[in-house]
Amino acid sequence: MKQINQSEKTLVFCATQDHALLVRDLINQIKTSKDPNYCQRVTANDGALGEQHLRDFQDNEKSIPTILTTSQKLSTGVDARNVRNIVLMRPVNSMIEFKQIIGRGTRLYDGKDYFTVYDFVKAHLHFADPEWDGEPLEEEDCPKCGNRPCTCEAKPRPPCKDCGKSPCECPKEPCEVCGKVQCTCEKRKKAKVKLADGKERNIQHMMMTTFWHPDGTPMSAQQFMEMLFGKLPDFFSNEDELRELWSVPATRAKLLEGLEEKGFGHDQLAEMQRVIDAENSDLFDVLAHVAYALPPLTREERASKAKVEISTHFNSKQQVFLDFVLSHYVSVGVEELDQTKLAPLLKLRYHDSINDAVADLGEDIGVAFTGFQKYLYQGVA
Repeated sequence: MKQINQSEKTLVFCATQDHALLVRDLINQIKTSKDPNYCQRVTANDGALGEQHLRDFQDNEKSIPTILTTSQKLSTGVDARNVRNIVLMRPVNSMIEFKQIIGRGTRLYDGKDYFTVYDFVKAHLHFADPEWDGEPLEEEDCPKCGNRPCTCEAKPRPPCKDCGKSPCECPKEPCEVCGKVQCTCEKRKKAKVKLADGKERNIQHMMMTTFWHPDGTPMSAQQFMEMLFGKLPDFFSNEDELRELWSVPATRAKLLEGLEEKGFGHDQLAEMQRVIDAENSDLFDVLAHVAYALPPLTREERASKAKVEISTHFNSKQQVFLDFVLSHYVSVGVEELDQTKLAPLLKLRYHDSINDAVADLGEDIGVAFTGFQKYLYQGVA
């Protein structure tokens, strides 16, 4: 809510109808508007009242309701031309559905030359389509102040990347053109954390985080890292053991379960990825960096190195499939290497036919799927 212009019409796509109700109530609790109908839910359960909220939302002469929450109902067939924000808070299962949802923001309207997608489920990583999206456009210098990004009011500025505050709340120097003070801290500042082994780690010290003590009180990224560092020896005794555990889906899953029981779940480790500036890396890199101060590798770098080994240990058909698996790993993350993902990946690659997959790859494809993963995590010889 701090990132958007709260007067702009917004669609929020939630996981379920109950989720949409919870999100609606939360938005209405923290909104700046005084109108009780500022945010409304429109789902199948809302009947005629929901349809009326939708009609009011579509009416460009009306500003209330400003935000609608939904689950499935508004992904298609809604002509609301002045929608400025699309918020994704639920998984999207297909490219067609993704395009339909994004299409809710593409309607033209006077003064509307862009809309913004807030993707909390990383759906855009799965559905890149250059033919549909086109090539990314380079941001041009602002014609009013000449800066890139704009430092005047020619267009909205996002919150400061360092402190999370709006430009007006994080003043640095006044704009020479408009006189407004704006945040100029464009680069994320890093702090060094020295742990008990005497080695330093870098963290984004100004980044807003969501780490919590077991008693519900907040903790800093440094405190979380120190706690994680202290607990990791309970799970592995050295770097080689960590690589060995992480290289096998079954032992990796057991390790992650154990960490979650101690308060270091997937969401917390993913947040630590952001803190150490390793969002394109593997969760393995989080553990290796915290435990042994190893520099993170990107998933793409790991996949490139693994392909060299794959080419010498697997037949040509298996190589093609494993390359397909690696592409998903690079796009999504280590969860694509879980044993439960083998069947879905085979179906996706072989048009929903496991029999065709086995006929093409052999019955030992499960062994190959598990075995190739050690090449992703092997150390430098």
